[in-house]
Amino acid sequence: MLSAQNLPTKAISVNFQNANAEQFAHELELKSGYHFYYDPEKFDSLKVTLQATDKTLDDILNVAFHNTIYHYAIVSAKKQVFLTTGREIRTQVAPGYFNNKPGAVQPIAVAPVTEFTDDVKQPVIEATIENKLYEVGVKTSTIKPGNSTLSGYVKDSKSGSAIAGASITVAGTKAGVITDQFGYYTMVLPRGREVLNIRGLGMKDTRRQIILYTDGDLNIELLQQVTRLKEVKVSGDKVANVRGVELSVSKLDIKSIKQVPAVFGEADVLRVILTLPGVQTVGEATTGFNVRGGAADQNLILLNDATIYNPAHFFGFFSAFNPDIVKDVELYKSSIPEKFGGRISSVLEVTDREGNKKLFTGSAGIGLLTSRLNIEGPIVKDKTSFIFGGRTSYSDWLLNLLPEAYKHSHASFYDLNLDISHQIDKNNNIYLTTYLSNDNFRLNSDTTYNYSNKNANIKWKHNFSNKFFGVFTTGVDRYSYDISSAQVPVDGYKLNFAINQTNLKADFTYYLGSQHTLDFGFSSIYYSLNPGDEEPFGSGSLVVPDVVPGEHALESAIYLGDKYDVTPDLSISAGLRFSIFNYLGAHTVDNYAPNLPRIPANVVDSTTYGANKVIKTYNHPEIRISARYNINDDLSVKAGYNTLAQYIHQLSNSTAISPIDVYKLSDPNIKPQFGSQVSLGLFKNVQANTIETSVEVYYKRINNYLDYKSSAVLLLNQHIEQDVLSTEGKAYGVEFSLRKNTGKLNGWINYTYSRTFLRQDDPNAGELINKGAWYPANYDKPHSFNFAGNYRFTHRYSVSLNVTYSTGRPITLPIAEYYSLGSERVLYSDRNAYRIPDYFRSDFSLNIDGNHKVHQRFHNSWTIGVYNLTGRQNAYSTFFQEQGGIINGYQLSIFARPIPFINYNIRF
Repeated sequence: MLSAQNLPTKAISVNFQNANAEQFAHELELKSGYHFYYDPEKFDSLKVTLQATDKTLDDILNVAFHNTIYHYAIVSAKKQVFLTTGREIRTQVAPGYFNNKPGAVQPIAVAPVTEFTDDVKQPVIEATIENKLYEVGVKTSTIKPGNSTLSGYVKDSKSGSAIAGASITVAGTKAGVITDQFGYYTMVLPRGREVLNIRGLGMKDTRRQIILYTDGDLNIELLQQVTRLKEVKVSGDKVANVRGVELSVSKLDIKSIKQVPAVFGEADVLRVILTLPGVQTVGEATTGFNVRGGAADQNLILLNDATIYNPAHFFGFFSAFNPDIVKDVELYKSSIPEKFGGRISSVLEVTDREGNKKLFTGSAGIGLLTSRLNIEGPIVKDKTSFIFGGRTSYSDWLLNLLPEAYKHSHASFYDLNLDISHQIDKNNNIYLTTYLSNDNFRLNSDTTYNYSNKNANIKWKHNFSNKFFGVFTTGVDRYSYDISSAQVPVDGYKLNFAINQTNLKADFTYYLGSQHTLDFGFSSIYYSLNPGDEEPFGSGSLVVPDVVPGEHALESAIYLGDKYDVTPDLSISAGLRFSIFNYLGAHTVDNYAPNLPRIPANVVDSTTYGANKVIKTYNHPEIRISARYNINDDLSVKAGYNTLAQYIHQLSNSTAISPIDVYKLSDPNIKPQFGSQVSLGLFKNVQANTIETSVEVYYKRINNYLDYKSSAVLLLNQHIEQDVLSTEGKAYGVEFSLRKNTGKLNGWINYTYSRTFLRQDDPNAGELINKGAWYPANYDKPHSFNFAGNYRFTHRYSVSLNVTYSTGRPITLPIAEYYSLGSERVLYSDRNAYRIPDYFRSDFSLNIDGNHKVHQRFHNSWTIGVYNLTGRQNAYSTFFQEQGGIINGYQLSIFARPIPFINYNIRF
């Protein structure tokens, strides 16, 4: 950029915050007295953030346009400034033009470029337009051969929030990257001109043209997609399921989740997860789930990296996740990233949206049982935002419609989310996320159940360079419940349980080059458990306090993983996670005689340990490896193997996650669970990548899974190791999936065949289950079929249908009566030798949107439908009662008839 002679010397001060061209030029005209000439159309994407004190006009323009496609020229004699794009205007002749001839006018000396960084912030230019050419890095006269690193954020142009999972690919190649949960990306490219294709879920496909000179940043804004009803978009980039290295990973955005009908009409994250291949419900009206032969407690459920121990509301009818706050959901059934650990079956990662950084917006909804309100907006525009959501219920009217046995019941819940994000500068971001939920209910009795989740964490994301960044997280998680009753004053009691954990972790990503991406880090969790205490409830209670000693432990891990692109068609992801678990005092541990059953008679002595004293240490190396080979552009084969360790156990008499479950840490008498899984998959896209198909097979082994002795006591058990059995397990299966993401008709169909068996392998148990032979686990369901479909008639009207079928779960039945020692006794079958009836349910909903005018304050919609359309009486629970000397079996069904629902929603 060149200037004429007599450059302006007047010192001025300015402060621009994301100013456009008109604002930028107008301010400088007022303060400098110079008039600006430029083409507004060519400068419509200019955004200037700059602060300067007592600087000349030339200095300010130089910094504002440094390393951009924009140029300026100053004609001091006429007080004019010319702004151009691409080409420069030269206002002086080239040096030596007059060859120093006698009498010739000497060339004008060009003032040196003045750079200042102490009090001037470098401008941030967002790449918002497809047809502009963006120059990235320090511009040079010639482009040096070799590679440089391009990095930045992908954001929603309307809200300014980050877009996670967006793909950025280089046109004409197979090279590409995916943005992380913060919308950040880094890729290594050859220097020179490239075209980038960018895609994001629910966003309009776009491209950016760049010239890469050196390492540099490019932030990209995407527009939301408005799809024509008859449009079938064909895109060669829609092959993430084929090209991705990850195996057995399912990702859903909130738009897909809201299209699946749910009980009482409210979108439900966990109920949609239950429609995925390899995932099965633990029972009717519950949100507990089993993944590939794993128990419900073997799933790690995370909300913004906070552990959720009980993800259910209202007897399991609703999940704990507010659908208006959630951005996306990712389920890992295999190929679990190295940074995750602590569970041996799956990881469910739920991520909230960032608040709108540009405008205040909100939404609200009212249904038959619940209402919700959500508000979001900027605290500091384009830098700091918040999002707040709340839900509550009013369900007593429904309980009063139930049979007489439940007329005096009560149930209610609420949950609150508050998330704040703040951008300190381009290299530092802070995120605060909080969650609070509470449930309270009783069923036609004085016994009241109350349980709650409390979670809070703070994250700091720091970019050390455009190749290396880290995320530092610390937080607290608490799950607690209490049961109380005072119907009989002398027997009034209150039972309490709580699990508290404090987390600290650091996750780093380093891009070695175009072929290698390293992930490494460490984590630590401190557990503090109250396994149960009973205390008198009410002034007249004679209940004697009973306290199960608390437990403490420290679970730590370090990990390292590498994603290596061997060739454009062959990629390998391999890693190692090493976990270590320390069971800590203060605690007293019973010591049993070796090689004898763990019963009271075999207790030799006990050892008491002081506070924070290491009682027992377990460690386990965990292997993670997966590979993908592209047979062609729309067909690939993938394989994976992983091992995992779990140091915390859930003890429950039910198959579902309930508020009276007890958690137990591994100790000298109860070993950690270990799991290993090998899987193989074939992935194929058809119909121009609009339909995704896959088939996967897997085999899993489990060690030290806890089952229970007959008549086991779980609550307030001071010696729980005497009532549990250690078993080994095996699970295997095949999963078929077909998914259509575009067009008027979209949805998915899944079928899974799977088996899960357990076998007692604990020599110190004192009893044998099924004489030591394999027996089906409580959640063994060989056949499972799911269909979730949506058809859009117009932009305003659409229908959704959900169909679910699965084999009934196993059960142990009384099969005979016999006399022994002078009394009548019941003979039971082998464990889980029979099954309850098969499960079948279909749901239907009609979705009615208001008009789609862009410039209106309020947008409304209705959801009307029926849950359990056929009225099938699926079993919620089974039980047996003796009547007149005869043992009769009974089945309790919660939704024994079609349940209509209606919801009204509004956005503003």
